[in-house]
Amino acid sequence: MIPIKIFLVEDHNIVRNGIRTLLNMQPDIEIVDEAASVLAALEKLKTGIQVDIVLSDINMPEFTGLDLIHMMKADFSHIKIIMLTMLDHENYIKQTISAGASGYLLKNVDIDQMLFAIRHIAGGGKYICSEIVFEMLKRQFSSANDTFSNVQTSVDLSQREEEVLLLIAEGFTNQDIADKLFTSRRTVEGHRQNLLEKTGTKNTATLIGFAIRNNMIN
Repeated sequence: MIPIKIFLVEDHNIVRNGIRTLLNMQPDIEIVDEAASVLAALEKLKTGIQVDIVLSDINMPEFTGLDLIHMMKADFSHIKIIMLTMLDHENYIKQTISAGASGYLLKNVDIDQMLFAIRHIAGGGKYICSEIVFEMLKRQFSSANDTFSNVQTSVDLSQREEEVLLLIAEGFTNQDIADKLFTSRRTVEGHRQNLLEKTGTKNTATLIGFAIRNNMIN
């Protein structure tokens, strides 16, 4: 198994050491190098080290993680970038994703969600941590309540449908959910369709919004 090669960019030594320790415990992940600033990171990348993902903070001395994304575009566009930060403001998220980051994680995420994000992004996906998604959806749906005025609010779900709904809300794909529940992808697709029909929603975003508004998920 070829490990996912991570370059860690974080100016706080304690935080960087903690992340390194956690990730080095995973057999499919390898910390190949680290830096405490954007310029130091770029200098090390120029040496030709093999990197799959740069895991970087946003707030750092001199240059920010957003600057790093822009600076990497010319020579290191093949390397994926994940922001790991305490900043949960929507503007930072939009700027970072628009600039080319593949993921955005808050530093209070648990290790399972961080590992899922790293593996998902290494496989070609994108990821924003569930806490941010929930908050953005809450704001979106609270300002557009009329859109859902005709949606039913009492839904009778089976236990398996509830499990699928929770996993959908956490950002897992149909195949991920199938693996976790030891069932087939086709079965999960059936549960997803049932959820849409029972809630009267049209897609995953409106389904999650409905579930949040009706306290079906936390």
